[in-house]
Amino acid sequence: MVPCYAQINVPTPASVLPPSQQPTPAQAAPAVAKPDAPTASAWTLVRTIALPRSGVASLDRRGTLYVADAQNNVRQYGADGQLLNTYSPPLPGHIAQIEAWNTTKILVFYDDRQELLLLDRFAAPISQFNLLDLLDGTARATTLAPDDRLWLLNESDLTLRQFDPAQPRNTRNTPLDLLIGRSKPDFRFLREYQNNLYLVDRVNGIYVFDNLGNYRKKLPFANLTTIGFRGDELYFLADGAVQLFHLYNLTQRALPLPVPAAEVRQILLGEGYAYVFTAAGVQVYKL
Repeated sequence: MVPCYAQINVPTPASVLPPSQQPTPAQAAPAVAKPDAPTASAWTLVRTIALPRSGVASLDRRGTLYVADAQNNVRQYGADGQLLNTYSPPLPGHIAQIEAWNTTKILVFYDDRQELLLLDRFAAPISQFNLLDLLDGTARATTLAPDDRLWLLNESDLTLRQFDPAQPRNTRNTPLDLLIGRSKPDFRFLREYQNNLYLVDRVNGIYVFDNLGNYRKKLPFANLTTIGFRGDELYFLADGAVQLFHLYNLTQRALPLPVPAAEVRQILLGEGYAYVFTAAGVQVYKL
């Protein structure tokens, strides 16, 4: 089958928004906003999970939390932080990414083995894929689309590839060399959200594509290793606060952290709870 190549021409900023959500002309949001005035009720600690040296983590749409522990087991917690299940792999491997947003299927990416594992909502294995059979190169980041197709960032030839695991076959390719130019990218994270695909490059910022792999724009947020989404906002840690960037009106606000910023390694925001990751474990806060 002849692979489909996605458009990489750069559209105007206004053309990437739905007609009903076109912003009025305004100055671009700053890369980092100053924290809003903290309120006593903003964070209420409800549980502390002892989980030293935890790894990557992800939230599904029901608020279930998935975390890789120091032994690269996948731990599943309820929204309030109660342990539900633990998946222990039969073979050792390093978990580089967990993607739980699909809800019915949780994707686990082992970068050292170049393998993808799919778990069900009870953290039981469904299927697995050897990426060496799917692409000629090395995958750096991956995610699961709502239609169960796989997006892979091939670091060897700098292409964004989509695969249909039911076949399996390569359905779309997006070359990235024209976008990154002569820079040396450091791709860290990939997530499809609200019909857009977000690729985090620690050096250049966040590249945004549509769900067919066509390039749309770049968000000027560098020095990031991961991002999250809550409602219509994209969030990340920067300048000692949680930065929340609205995807459509392009405004930005900041939420102060409940603990010293130096202690925070990662943060996940759900609808009712927030999860603050430190070297000692995870603090669960009610919002």
